[in-house]
Formats: sequence, structure tokens, C-alpha cells
Amino acid sequence: MPPKSKWLLTLVISSSVLAYVGLAYFTPRTHFGQLSGLLMIVFAGYYLLISKPLRVKTILYLAIAFRLIFLFSYPRLSDDYFRFIWDGTLLNHGENPYLHLPAYYLLPENSNLIPALTQDFYQRLNSPQYYSVYPPVCQAIFGLANYVGGSSFWLNCFILRLFILLAELGSLFCLSRILRLLHLPQRQMRWYALNPLIIIELTGNLHPEAWLIFFLLFSFYLLLRDKKFFSAVLFGLAVGVKLWPLLFLPLVWRRLGFKAFLGYGTVVGLVVVALFFPFLSPELISNILNSINLYFQKFEFNASLYYLFRLVGFRLYGYNDIARIGPLLSLITVAGILYLALGKKIKSGHAARQWWELLLISFTLYLVLATVVHPWYITTLVALATCSRWRYPLVWSAVAFLSYATYRTSAYSENLWLTALEYIILFGFILYEYQFRLAKPQVETN
Repeated sequence: MPPKSKWLLTLVISSSVLAYVGLAYFTPRTHFGQLSGLLMIVFAGYYLLISKPLRVKTILYLAIAFRLIFLFSYPRLSDDYFRFIWDGTLLNHGENPYLHLPAYYLLPENSNLIPALTQDFYQRLNSPQYYSVYPPVCQAIFGLANYVGGSSFWLNCFILRLFILLAELGSLFCLSRILRLLHLPQRQMRWYALNPLIIIELTGNLHPEAWLIFFLLFSFYLLLRDKKFFSAVLFGLAVGVKLWPLLFLPLVWRRLGFKAFLGYGTVVGLVVVALFFPFLSPELISNILNSINLYFQKFEFNASLYYLFRLVGFRLYGYNDIARIGPLLSLITVAGILYLALGKKIKSGHAARQWWELLLISFTLYLVLATVVHPWYITTLVALATCSRWRYPLVWSAVAFLSYATYRTSAYSENLWLTALEYIILFGFILYEYQFRLAKPQVETN
């Protein structure tokens, strides 16, 4: 590498390190100006780093180093971790986290059940009026972290972050193997490994998507190698982190055929049932369905097409018709994925690569039609894109941070102009990729 390039690389890495330190320890989400400035630095560094012909070893060293910067920090951009610790505390005291709303443990007759669940702790929860929505694998990890961390918020976060880092290392390994199977360049792993959204939202903000991505990638890697049983077990574990991977089952059917899929689906179902079995109670299904129903009919944040439908609803009915629009968009999502799985033709040659792109397109459809799109939802999309030719998820990973303007004040008011800008950039880049970049002949590299 020429001296000038080495100097530039050193400058880029040093600037990124300093910016990540600022994001990890000195930038609350209410300081949107400061947050935006630091994000511009890390994304500029990201663009320059993925443009360089770095060796895989260098990519891994940088990926680990950037993540370790967050090791001793509290999550700065999310307060979800308080619910993680709350649920973990319940589990360690023999309580089922799905049975009661948090306020139940503050009632006079229950206040002595778990002394650690104080009024001050309760006030830190961002959705205390809802039942826990975190599936059993998450609950197990929350419980382990709390078993070690006890009443210390910081120690709970530290242990959770260790689990996140282990999952991230596993994801990088899986990506490397999948890229090899799909005959794509190994260095393409840098798209995920060095992506600031991945680093900040997973290692920094402790979102469970890190575990989901690992189980999902490992499952698909084994599926591509025709190891169906272990793939199904890992797919079940992915569902045990978040329920939405069930949307991928029609595509697994497409990959395996109906007969093999019956066995695969049975194993997935048995794993999911086994995970939920320790929490089984008459109220379990009711409370989980209640939370899911609220998600589709009450929550809205950083959406794209839904906001257009909502505008039409306001014009036609004079009120927000999310109670009908949300479920309708969910049905359209399912119908679209079924079409991709059962009706979309796959050309001969590189069938595995084309199947992988169907995974990417399906999850894109899910997000585009969702009523809630938090930035960390896009992390799975970035992971899927890393093993494809598409780069629009990398663009989305940058512009999604515009949604953090919502948290400038305690009123949590969205700036819809910034939301519009986010999606204009995203859809513009998708159109550019489809029309121009991917229209060029692809050169096979390995």
C-alpha cells in the first residue's frame, strides 16, 4: 500500500474510533445535532473502508475493535435494556415474565415479592403498560445476565453485551461461509462487519437482533449445505428470539420442496413449542397475542408506505385508521412473500444465490409495509444484503438514523419531512440499482 494510502487509512480509522467513543459514552439520543455529526464521521469512514481492498483479517480486526469500544458503556440511543433487566429479574425470582404487567409488582400486596423491582426502576421502562414481547431465547439470556449482574444495571448490560459480541463473531463466521457457498467475494463481509448501524444498534444498544441474525445465518448456511435437521433447530431458535422469521418458511418450502419441508417445519414447530413450554400458562397465548395486536393496531414509527395510506385514511375518514390499515398491510406482506416463494420463477444456474435474493426481497417487503421500522430492524436486512449483489440496505442503514430526530424532546414527535427524505433517498437508490448498476453483466469472483 502506498504511503499516501496508508496515511489516509490511518486517518479514517482514527477518526472512526474517536467518533465511536463519542457515540458510546458522550451522546444521548436527545442531542440530535451531535449524534448526526458523529454518525456522518463513522459512515464516511465506513464508505472509505469498504471502498478499500482490505484483507479479510484486517476487516475482522477492525470489526472487533470498533465493537469493543462499546464494551463498558450504557446504551445511549435506546432504553429497551431496562425491560431486558426487568424480565431477567422476574425469571431469577421464579416469576413468569409473560403473565403480568410491570405495575402488578408495585401493588401494595406484591411490593415485597421482588424488592429489586422498585418504583424508580418502573419509571425507566418505556412501555410498562404492555406485556413482555420478548420470546424465550431472549428471556433465557436476560435471566443469565441478571443472574450474574443482580441489581446492577451496568453489570447486566456488560453481560448482555458479551452475549451480543459472541453472536456477532458467530455471524461473521457464517457470512464468510455463506459467501463462499454462493461464490461471492469474501471481502464482501465488510458490508456487515464494519457497518455503523450494526455496530451501534447491536453491540452499542444491545438489541436482540444480534442473536436472531446469528441463528438465522447459521440456519440458512446449513440449509444451503443440505443439513436440514440442524438448520431447522437453529431456525426454531431464531423464532425464539423474534417471531417474524416465520415469514421465511414459505421460502424454505420453495428451497426444499413440499415433502422435505414437512419434516423441516415439524422440527421448527417442536423447537418453538419446547422453548415456550416452561412459560406455558392459560394467560400466555392471550397476553402475547394482545401485545402483537397492539403492535399492528397501535404503534407507528418511521414507516414508509403506511404513512401514505394513513394520509389517505385521514382524508377519507377524518381519523387515523391504523386498526384496519395495519392488519391489511400485514396480509399484503404475507401474500407478497407467498407469491415470491410459490410463483416467482428462478432461472437455471446459481439457484442458491437467487433464493438468497428472495430472502432479501421478502424482508424488504415486510419492512416497507410495516407500521414500525426502528433502525435496528434494518440490521437483518444488512446481513442478508451482504451475501447478495444489492447495496440499498447499506444506504438505508445510514439514512434510518434520521428517525432519531424524534427523540429530541420528551414529546417524541416525528419529523415527517426527515422521514420523507429517508425514503426518497432509499427508493431512489433502489431504482438506480435496479435500472443501472445491476443491469451490468456480473463478473464472477471468489
